[in-house]
Amino acid sequence: MKKILIVEDEEDIRNLIVLYLQSKYDVHSCSDGDRVLSAIQEIQPDVILLDILLPGRNGMDICEKLRETDVETPVLFLSAKREFEDRIQGLELGADDYIIKPFDPGELMARIQAHLRRKTINTSRRAASAKVLRMEDLEIDMNSCTLKRNGKVLHLYAKEMQLLLLLARSPNQVFSTEQLYDKVWGTDRFGDLKTVSVHISNLRKKIERDPSRPSYIKTVRGFGYKFLKT
Repeated sequence: MKKILIVEDEEDIRNLIVLYLQSKYDVHSCSDGDRVLSAIQEIQPDVILLDILLPGRNGMDICEKLRETDVETPVLFLSAKREFEDRIQGLELGADDYIIKPFDPGELMARIQAHLRRKTINTSRRAASAKVLRMEDLEIDMNSCTLKRNGKVLHLYAKEMQLLLLLARSPNQVFSTEQLYDKVWGTDRFGDLKTVSVHISNLRKKIERDPSRPSYIKTVRGFGYKFLKT
């Protein structure tokens, strides 16, 4: 079940929301603004329903702090403050929605469901577009063409990076020397196929723990090379 955190100091409103949502969600509640951040860290909610006027830290400050620390959990303000400026301020601080009290519980449920759907879609899209390949001690960022080993950036020459990306994008696929040469050096037809083996050797020296016994770029005798995603 998805987790909902309700941050509301008015007990009647808080209990009403809990009663309405608990049949569909794992509902948690908090009434003190000073405890919210620790509660969020502990509970890891999927949606936060946040009152603005709270004892201790107010909702605006809480939302701003969450966004400053890159917490992306949807925040829905629940507030009796009706002024247009308040709504604009709340949204500018990073809130995903602003619901004015009193509100219909059915509308609140519909908005929660909408934000959960949006969160799921965004997560799926990010996962689909993720271009970072992580292995035991290597991290290859396909977008920025950077390579890290144990968190330290490694310098690769352009052809070395192109060769690594070509292999890493198709793990376990065997490429012949001719294929690698055509795809990486294709515009220069007057080179030597030995260029491939030289670059493979240089790559291994940079990324392998033991270049003489490579664990990432493997030689497939009689066929070519392949990249193992460990």
